[in-house]
Order: sequence, then C-alpha cells, then structure tokens
Amino acid sequence: RSPPPPFTTSTLQQEASRKLGFSAQRTMQAAQRLYEGVDIGGETVGLITYMRTDGVQSAPEALTEARAVIAGLYGNDYVPESARHYKVKAKNAQEAHEAIRPTSLERNPGRLRLESDLGRLYELIWKRMIASQMESARIERTTIDLDSADGATGLRATGQVILFPGYLAVYEEGRDDEADEDGGRLPPVEQGAAARVLAARADQHFTEPPPRYSEASLVKKMEELGIGRPSTYASILSVLRDRAYVRMDKNRFVPEDAGRLVTAFLERFFARYVEYDFTAGLEEKLDLVSAGELDWKSLLREFWRDFSAAVGEIGELRMGEVLEALDAALGPHIFPDRADGADPRVCSTCGTGRLSLKAGRYGAFIGCSNYPECRFTRPIAASSGEDAGEAGDRELGVDPASGHLIWLKSGRFGPYVEEAAAPPKRASLPKDWPPPSVDLDKALRLLRLPRDVGAHPEDGAMIVAGIGRYGPYVQHNGAYANLSGTDEVFDVGLNRAVAALAEKRAGGARGARGESLKDLGPHPAPGKPVRVLAGRYGPYVKHEATNANLPRGADPATLTLDAAVTLLAAREGAPRKSAGRKPATKKAAAKKTVKAKKKA
Repeated sequence: RSPPPPFTTSTLQQEASRKLGFSAQRTMQAAQRLYEGVDIGGETVGLITYMRTDGVQSAPEALTEARAVIAGLYGNDYVPESARHYKVKAKNAQEAHEAIRPTSLERNPGRLRLESDLGRLYELIWKRMIASQMESARIERTTIDLDSADGATGLRATGQVILFPGYLAVYEEGRDDEADEDGGRLPPVEQGAAARVLAARADQHFTEPPPRYSEASLVKKMEELGIGRPSTYASILSVLRDRAYVRMDKNRFVPEDAGRLVTAFLERFFARYVEYDFTAGLEEKLDLVSAGELDWKSLLREFWRDFSAAVGEIGELRMGEVLEALDAALGPHIFPDRADGADPRVCSTCGTGRLSLKAGRYGAFIGCSNYPECRFTRPIAASSGEDAGEAGDRELGVDPASGHLIWLKSGRFGPYVEEAAAPPKRASLPKDWPPPSVDLDKALRLLRLPRDVGAHPEDGAMIVAGIGRYGPYVQHNGAYANLSGTDEVFDVGLNRAVAALAEKRAGGARGARGESLKDLGPHPAPGKPVRVLAGRYGPYVKHEATNANLPRGADPATLTLDAAVTLLAAREGAPRKSAGRKPATKKAAAKKTVKAKKKA
C-alpha cells in the first residue's frame, strides 16, 4: 500500500476533523498562525508553507530533506529508491502553491514547545509529509477459517496481516466510516495451529442507511463535486451552522427546518444555480479568464442576464404560489406516512381541515385550512416517533379544582400546556419533558408554578420555587439559586431551599460565577494568579478585576499562560479606546484649540 500525498487544504481539514476533532474553521485558524510564524528562541519562524492550496507537489529541497530525516529516524529500509512525486487528480485544481508541509522537517514536533492546537496540527502535518516519502507498506489480505474439532462449527475472519509497516510506522490516514470493508488487522498465524476459545458472543447486524455527513466527509464531497475552493471550505461550513441551516449531532450535520426551506426554495425557483455542476462549470470558466482565454466582462454579462431574469420572474409570484410550491416539495418531510395508513394532512383538532405550510410573523409553520374556526398550529417538523396528533393540540382532562379544560398545545416556540380559563393560563414544557409523556397531573403541577415553599427563617419573607429561562430555581428577596432538575421544583422543601440559597450567597455576587477550571500561575507583570473559570456564557480568564472570554471553540484545559495574558491585555485595552470617545473629552479639547487661535 502506497502512502498518501502531503496535505492540501481539503485533506488537512478532513484529517484534522477525523484525528483531532477540529472544525474546518479551527483548523484554518491554527494553520494560519503556523504559517505566519511563532516565537522560537526569540525569533519569529514560519513553521509551514502556505495553507490554502490544492497542490500536492513539494520543492526538490524538501524531498531531499525528507529522505535524510527518514533515514536518520527509521533506517534506510524505510527510504524508497527515489523520491515520490505526486500529481493532483481533481480536474479544477489550481497548483499555484505546493502542498502543505513543514518549512523544515528538522524541526521535530517533539522538540517544539507550541500551544495545544498549534502543536497537534503541526505534528499532523509533519507526520503526513514524512510518511509521503517513505517506503510502501507490505500488507497481506488474509482469511482465517476456524473449525471445531468435531467439524460442527466453523468461523471465518477476514482482515489484513502487515508484513512490513513502511509508512504505517509513522502515519495512517483516517476514515469517515470505521468499518473497513477489508476487515481489521489480524495477527500472523500458521495453518493447522490450535486455537483456544477465550469468549463467545452472538452479534446481530442490520442494514443501516448511509451516515450523515461529518465535516471531513462533507469537505471531501465538496472537493469531488468541484464546489468551493480551498479558501472557502471553512466559511461554507461556518455559514451552515451560523444561520441554523443545520445542527451538529455526534459530529454529523443534521438539517434543520430553515435549511430545508431554503433548499426547497432554491431547488424549485433557482434550480440551475444550485445544480452540482454549476459551480464546477463556473470555476472552469474563471480558470479560462485567469489564463486570458475568456473575457471576464462577457462571462459576467452572460451570468447577470440569466440570473436577473430569474429573479424578476420570482418577484412576480404571489406568496401563496411560493408556499404551495414549498408545501409540495417538503410534503414527505412535513407529513410523513402514518403507521395506521391515515391521511397525515388531516387536522387532529377539527377533523375536517387540511394541514399545510403557512407563513407567519415569526416564520413558517403548519396550520389548518379551517382557520380562524380552527386554530391548530405546530412547528414544521415533528420529532421522530410523533404522529400528527402528538404534534398538535391534545385535551388532557379537566382541572378538578376549577372545572376548566387543560390542553397540551404546540406553538411557534415549542409545546406548552394551557388552562382554558379567562384569560387562559399557559406554561411551557421543560426541555426534559417530551410531549407524549405529559398527562393531566403533570400539566396541573406545571400550571401551579411558581409555588410558595415557605417563609425564610431569618426574615420571614416567602421563598418561591419555579421554572425560569435558565431552568428550575428557588427565589428569596431577589436572590436566585438553581435546582438540580425539573422534578425537584415540585418537591423541594424549606430546608433544601434555604440551604441552596445559602450556598449561592456564600459563593459571592460576582467573583464566584463559576467554578475554577484551571490555575495558570502568576501573571508575569503583577505576579497575581491567573485562572480559567466557568461562566454563564462560557469559560473565561480572570486576573484581579479583569475578565476576558475565551475564543469560541477554544479548549480551557489546553489554554497556556501566554495565551491568557494576551487575552487579558486585549481586554484591558478595550476600555481605554472607548474612553477616548466620551463627549466631554472631545468638547474640552475643542475649547482649548479655539482659545489658542484667538490668542494668536
């Protein structure tokens, strides 16, 4: 098996996702810093070559250095007869830059003191470059048959036996799907050898649908389809998350309703511009422009003529026509087939209306055709396992105290329970209460919140328990203390409530918002301790009276003192900048200038 080529932008993002758990954006931020340079022995040194590239070729001096390093570390058996030269297979590749590699392979990652992200990414790049110039691995595909002594039982294992590790001694490329079609690694065995049974188990496997895209597999697919460029992969994935088109579940992209709506709209009304080959074709034309073989004005004129015409046609449509088209496109997702064969579009409240996609003040939702007589609504997507009835309004029973009907309903902001009184009383369902599990008893307990726990023994003021924006709590004279779970808010007694409030007050008002995650040591200038704390809005660094939030996605456990000092210095500089914009300061300066002119 031959080694993989050195990294391009896309393969670096894929491998950093698989091996390090980095997002594409985090990978590019670390690579940018390695390229721009880090302080080594008092000198700023760039550790890697340019990181936005789709070329796999390396400079001749880099190949010579790689062969020398391999011979010194692993021996001549791991050095091939001649240097390996790689070529790009992608048809749109622009090989203006060489592959991503260390600027000097003599800088072994084990001897460099780098920040966590930088060190891990540099080690990955260094190993990949070294492996790309090593001898191939010799692997034997093997099938082992195991038979019982009586011949009644036969077992088979298929896998690989490594005869010579070659480049695998340094680096092995990751996979998006761990299940290797060739099986796992097998030990060397001899025919006729005896085997001892250590354990026996029966496993049952079912055919599963293809897994959803991870960052690594999505970047790989985009590269295959010619979508985007090395400089845009990370920003494309960031936009998907930032605009809530997708959510991440176990490092896989799961489409959200907003993403489905946008996709359905574009596929229905701008089909040409979201076809897989449109971006690839446009990239090819841009390559012709850069080569001087196509006039750029003609390219833009042709694109704008067709695109502006398409926009004009859509602008003439009524909102109802657009909703009808989207309702038809998203029908299988919004109204999945029911197990009992009933029509999934029949309204569960009135029984005669038809459910369809509607547009409201707060976005799209599902509503009944009999509005306003029937006011049934629900979010676009029902959770898995829900049917139309579970996603819509459900009568739970009658409150024995008031005689009012109690309903479970679904609104634009999620499920809630409602008492049919004048005016109606409502309470949102806690996040850990799935709608199917809510019965009359649970609904009544929820509607009774907030509830009085008892008078505080110190001042006689009432302690109240309830569920707020940040979860279940107890409150006394404006002071709040969180409870451990939703169920506790209904059962918490006076002693527990007083203890929780006392613990909260003992922690202090501002200084103890969160627990200490890491002590970084004394600040190099004042000598006071620098700590990483857990805050309401994420981890932050604290030194004396200065707090500085950690960058998004940063790991508090790997933060160094130098990085913390940089964050604190930037934070301390922010107020001085704003102070210069005070109106009083500007007016005083202006008066002095005017007086000086009059004296002159």
